[in-house]
Amino acid sequence: MWLRKSRKEPVLSHISMKNLPESERPYERFQILGAEALSDAELLAIILKTGTKDYTALDLARDLLSECQGNLLNLYEIGYEQLLERRGIGPVKATQLKAIAELSKRIARTGRGYHLSMNCPSSIADYYMEELRHRREEAFMAAFFDSKCKFLGDSVIATGSISYAYVSPMELFRKALLRNAVMIVILHNHPSGDPTPSTEDKKLTEQIRAGASVLGLTLADHIVIGDQQYFSFRENKLL
Repeated sequence: MWLRKSRKEPVLSHISMKNLPESERPYERFQILGAEALSDAELLAIILKTGTKDYTALDLARDLLSECQGNLLNLYEIGYEQLLERRGIGPVKATQLKAIAELSKRIARTGRGYHLSMNCPSSIADYYMEELRHRREEAFMAAFFDSKCKFLGDSVIATGSISYAYVSPMELFRKALLRNAVMIVILHNHPSGDPTPSTEDKKLTEQIRAGASVLGLTLADHIVIGDQQYFSFRENKLL
């Protein structure tokens, strides 16, 4: 009897970084040169670890960065479900990427937080810049301060569409009183990147200023965040 030898089917495996020259492997480059010598894509590839049967982790990282317009903080705007739709990204990688995005945002804010001053609009704009300028919809926030201008925290009051966010002044005042705040700085972003306030922005500012005054609160500033630029009502003598 002739026995037919079984033949194993080829197994499709992930393309390994080991197929790359050692001088191009992110992990080896990290060990030799340090993190500061690596590109964003290389650092991201170290986190991703593996690619697909067609792509290395470095290829996946480059594609993802391209979608993020070269800015890692834009990962914050890509939803978990959106990440799962990308080839080579499953639940574990998607979770890791969202964690990296959140950490990046927190680190960016923490590094500037020590200089946050209610009397310095640029410090407040800088503190919230990375959080607000990447949003694709308008978001309205408030930062709260006590009578000695000490920062008490902040809160998102409303989010809306690409051009409008409905804001309830009563909700703003409720959160301010819960924080025992005396002074408020309100902020919102313009997804267009141009921080020039609209007529509606000016009307809302006056409405909030008047309402705050009735409650014994002070509206110290309204800052509009654009793309790496801002507009302060206080600096422009509109408050």
